[in-house]
Amino acid sequence: MTERKPLGMPFESWIDRQIREAEERGEFEDLPGKGKPLPGEGKHLDEMWWIKQKIESEGLSMPLPPTLALRKGAEEALAQARGARSETEARRIVEEINGKIRKAIRTGLSGPPLNLMPFDADRIVSEWRRARRS
Repeated sequence: MTERKPLGMPFESWIDRQIREAEERGEFEDLPGKGKPLPGEGKHLDEMWWIKQKIESEGLSMPLPPTLALRKGAEEALAQARGARSETEARRIVEEINGKIRKAIRTGLSGPPLNLMPFDADRIVSEWRRARRS
């Protein structure tokens, strides 16, 4: 494709000719995925589709803004506390995440509003006890 478009020839005609000649030479015969549907065909793609596809193909995860990461961490900590092996462990998990939440409230984090308050450790431990009794 080092050939330049001739003057006066529309781009579409020039490109169509190049594609037709390449097809005739068989240059598209050994392409990976030949005969298979295009991934995501028929799905609505947002403007970040290619970034999301690259992240998925590389096995990466998209980083969350700090406030959202803390919210996610708080949800996970709450689930861990509820599934803890002992009251002491449940309380430690809650106090640990509460420390992070308090620090974020004091210092501020970038991202959307935090909208998160420290958990009531006594209430979480009481729930833990009730769940073990039943």
